[in-house]
Amino acid sequence: MEKFVTRVIAPAADAIAPDGSEVRLLAATERGSMAHFRLPAGAVPRAVAHRSVEEVWYFLCSSGRMLRRDAGSVETVAVSAGVSIAIPAGTAFQFRASGDAPLEAVAVTMPPWPGMDQAIPVEGVWPATV
Repeated sequence: MEKFVTRVIAPAADAIAPDGSEVRLLAATERGSMAHFRLPAGAVPRAVAHRSVEEVWYFLCSSGRMLRRDAGSVETVAVSAGVSIAIPAGTAFQFRASGDAPLEAVAVTMPPWPGMDQAIPVEGVWPATV
């Protein structure tokens, strides 16, 4: 891994996340990785849980809802620019874009994203559209 990492966000998606949202890769280190997620207006991705990574998300623009569920609790919260949330490892989550513009967030994954098999499909509360 490079000592000093600098990365400029790509104009097009680098990948599609296991849930169906667009991913643009940002800087990463041995202990964490960062990515930009984009969900088109009105879209709903599939619900997933991560096997071993935890994430912290910061929403940049538009609005929507985020579901988080574990064995003991379930919560659905409104998200919009300026809101940050944590998703502990093993937590099922699903989000939706309810504004007129794409819902965008930057997320930090700890440890760094190990690959697509990290995400486990789970039952969501909204029908997926992407």
